[in-house]
Amino acid sequence: MATIGADRSLEQASISSQNLPLVRRLEAVGFRAWPAASVQYDGSWQVRLTAGHPSNRLNSIVPLDPSDHRDVEIRLEKASRKFEAYGRAAVVRQTPLASPVLIELLSAQNWTRFDETVVMTCDLIEAALPDTLDHLPTHDVGRFVDANLTVERAPLSLKPALAEIISAIKPPSGLFMIENAVEGPLATVLCVQDNDLAGIMSLSVCETRRREGLGTEILTSALRWARMRSARSAWLQVKLSNRPAIALYERLGFRDAYHYCYWQRETR
Repeated sequence: MATIGADRSLEQASISSQNLPLVRRLEAVGFRAWPAASVQYDGSWQVRLTAGHPSNRLNSIVPLDPSDHRDVEIRLEKASRKFEAYGRAAVVRQTPLASPVLIELLSAQNWTRFDETVVMTCDLIEAALPDTLDHLPTHDVGRFVDANLTVERAPLSLKPALAEIISAIKPPSGLFMIENAVEGPLATVLCVQDNDLAGIMSLSVCETRRREGLGTEILTSALRWARMRSARSAWLQVKLSNRPAIALYERLGFRDAYHYCYWQRETR
């Protein structure tokens, strides 16, 4: 499995290096689809922080220009202090837009690399989706948040922060749920339509009901909803270690666009 992951990483590094405009666009829509509470810039570096939620996507230093490595050591230390003020370990998100000079510095300073993730895209025009919309989106953010936390078995203490994040999403969003009266919430997904791109966020299926087609059912509903609203492409992010999810997405026509990972330095 490790060899397969390594081979895939090398392949995607080659693909993404030739398609930086796509990476830049997907990074931009990703920021809008999952907005951080605080965003500051240092040159092309984006420093994202959200006190009430632990998500690394909401709490990381994100370099956005491979050529931006001036005073890299000083800037990294400055950005890291912002995390220390929150009582958190500094985290750097490495995409194909990160400078190799910065990555060499992280390695030299013994930062730890973790959570390799693949960003995948799908042509919605060509995708084989159901003719009918099996599930309609809800506009009740509180109800969706409750369902999502239940399905993911996440702490209920995250409810205020998650509700605030979803309410802050500016592009049109579809909140999809599958539930029944006996078992309660079974699956959730958030679909964010940003012009012709549809982002799939927070796809979750109840642990006791996986491998029953619920993931396909709710995902295809979200994708069809987005296509009906004139979205032409869809994107999503999934950890490289989550092979069952990747297999599901590939069956629906998703293909690798690029990879990213995180680097972390422990708090001092």
